[in-house]
Amino acid sequence: MTPWQAPIVVQPPAPEGGRHVTVRGRAVGLAHSDQDLTELLRRAGLGAADLTLDDPHLVEWRGAGPHIWHGAGSAGPPTRHDVP
Repeated sequence: MTPWQAPIVVQPPAPEGGRHVTVRGRAVGLAHSDQDLTELLRRAGLGAADLTLDDPHLVEWRGAGPHIWHGAGSAGPPTRHDVP
């Protein structure tokens, strides 16, 4: 039996900034903010009514917490963009 996984996975911050995003195992792009993530998810067929970025059943944030878009080794300081 395959272990359960959230349908949306936000990978750890990339060295160049931003985070790679997958939806149901398919790469959908690189997000640099919550707004970017929301747009990638919209293009993947998920509307705002379908998700809450803070719901761990829907979104798995790997390597850094939710809304962190730049890692410690990136060109910019760690940044947090809260969901409006």
